[in-house]
Amino acid sequence: MRSLFLAVRAFFKILGSGAVADQVEQVLQGRLPAPATSQETAPSAISKPRAISSPPARSDALTLLATLQREARFVDLVMESLDSYSDAQVGATARSVLKDCRTVLDRLFALAPLETQAEGTTIDVPPNYDVGLLRLTGHLVANPPTRGRLVHPGWRAANCQVPTWSGSAASALVIMPAEVEVG
Repeated sequence: MRSLFLAVRAFFKILGSGAVADQVEQVLQGRLPAPATSQETAPSAISKPRAISSPPARSDALTLLATLQREARFVDLVMESLDSYSDAQVGATARSVLKDCRTVLDRLFALAPLETQAEGTTIDVPPNYDVGLLRLTGHLVANPPTRGRLVHPGWRAANCQVPTWSGSAASALVIMPAEVEVG
C-alpha cells in the first residue's frame, strides 16, 4: 500500500515540476545523480543543520478526490447503488456530474490531447520511442520504426494545481465530512 501512495505522490510531483521529472527520468534510465564533491561536504557546508521537512499529512490524490467530490459529487455518483434508478435518471445525473468533473480537471490540470491527429489516422512510431508517450498494441514488431493506427490520442496536463490541504491529522483520510443538518 505504501508503494501505491508513493507512486501517486511521485506522479503529481512529476506533473508539477520539470526538474523533478528530469531527475526521475535519469534514475529510471539508470543514471543516478552525481555524488557530492568534497567541496560540497566541507565542514562549513555541513555545519549548518538543515530543516527536515515532514511529509504532508495527506496525499495529493486524496485532496484531488475530495475536490472532485466537493465540486462535482463524483464519489456520490460512483458509490451510489444505481439499481433503483432508471437509465434516464442515471444518465441525467451522470451528465451533470461529468460536466462538473470536467470543470475541475480543466481548472487543475488544463488537460489537452497528447496527439493532435484524429483517431484512426496512421502515425509513425520512431525507433527508441518513449513508452510514456506511446503505448503500442496489436501485432508488435521487435524493432520500430513502424507505423500504426492512432486508437486514442492520449492526454497531457499543461499544469498541476492541486489545492493545498490544511486540515487536521484526524481528517487526513476524509474525502467529504459527514453533513449534519441542525435546527
